[in-house]
Amino acid sequence: MQASCFTFLGRPDRFSRTNVSGAAKDDSMDTRDTPEGRAEEPLPTSPEQLLEHLAALGIRTVTHRHPPLHTVEESKALRGALPGGHCKNLFLKDKKEQHWLVVALEDARVELNRFDKVIGSARLSFASADRLWRHLGVRPGSVTPFSVVNDRERRVRVVLQEQMLAHDPLNYHPLLNDRTTAIAAADLLRFLRASGHEPLIVPFGEEPPDSQPTLA
Repeated sequence: MQASCFTFLGRPDRFSRTNVSGAAKDDSMDTRDTPEGRAEEPLPTSPEQLLEHLAALGIRTVTHRHPPLHTVEESKALRGALPGGHCKNLFLKDKKEQHWLVVALEDARVELNRFDKVIGSARLSFASADRLWRHLGVRPGSVTPFSVVNDRERRVRVVLQEQMLAHDPLNYHPLLNDRTTAIAAADLLRFLRASGHEPLIVPFGEEPPDSQPTLA
């Protein structure tokens, strides 16, 4: 089964195939406190540097260029051009100021008042754009599991939907939402572990989650 996690905008023939990682666009968060001028700040890690890092780990990826994508709805227009599963990325925080990056198929149900118990947290809410930049070094619209490359202090816990990992390849933004990178599910896990982020793998989506997470 193929899965691509991203949002697309434009015509399929506008894609170009490169060696850069790509991503799924689907971030829900409060962006009201985004500092002015943030869009002009350089990324702490560029897409090219990310791809070099993946290659150094022996991970093969394929990247497609496309117009910037900001919503899942935009991505649906170009799905025929890119094989794989479509995902959403949620950057959350809890009452203890623990940050969570939840990555799931786009139609997965994530009810925060239930989901917090599944991952052993409490009072989950969407984190701000300022926190996103501070901890993951990306802007709203470009949230991706690849962004943990910037979380060198290990402040963010990663949660992956179990059903998502059954798809191959998976597609995510390589830190910018104008490109999408395809990566094998097994290689995604390799990347996360190499960055010091052992993910929680949780089955959820169709029904409110009530099972306990397991380590990947």
